[in-house]
Amino acid sequence: MDKDYQNLIDDLVKIGYLKTPKIIKAFRKFKRKYFVPKSMAIYANNNQPLPIGSGQTISQPLTVAFMIELLQPEKNNKVLEIGGGSGWQTAILSDIVGKNGKIFAFEIIQSLAEFGKKNLAGFNLKNIVFKNKDASKGYPKEAPFDRIISGAAFIEIPEEIKKQLNKNGILVTPTQEDDIRKIKRVSENNFKETKYPGFSFVPITSF
Repeated sequence: MDKDYQNLIDDLVKIGYLKTPKIIKAFRKFKRKYFVPKSMAIYANNNQPLPIGSGQTISQPLTVAFMIELLQPEKNNKVLEIGGGSGWQTAILSDIVGKNGKIFAFEIIQSLAEFGKKNLAGFNLKNIVFKNKDASKGYPKEAPFDRIISGAAFIEIPEEIKKQLNKNGILVTPTQEDDIRKIKRVSENNFKETKYPGFSFVPITSF
């Protein structure tokens, strides 16, 4: 057992960022050190963002915890992850949705997609599709999704992504207004949006 990592998760529970038992269990299962470059592994149990190459970072654990708690993924959910990065969040989501759920994770930077895919390969997770792909407009081919989460900030959240949600589906994404938005689809054309200020993310990019 990695005591420092377990202490990090305990702290996130204590300060209220991790609350849901199945989410806490998934965080405990996938140690962050396996999803960062070897040179960064000594810092992996710190609650801070870390560089993962190509000018990108893995978000601090507090932020990942906050976003997944907002997302509230359920067993058997079909989830779209925009910006799979190093695969840490992907692995956590995979555990929560279970073997009958599905995670479609797309990373636009090829070298990072290869890094994330390699990290995930060590865990033999069967319910993940992880590809080098532009998902800045979602993934209509597999829509609708129960949950959508983005690791990069939109200037404006595209309607076409919101419309790829199932009814009662949830989208969690940062925006370039330095906030995180939770959007729930309440009916065909109605969405309930809540803003959580104080978060800065890299901007969304597209091919």
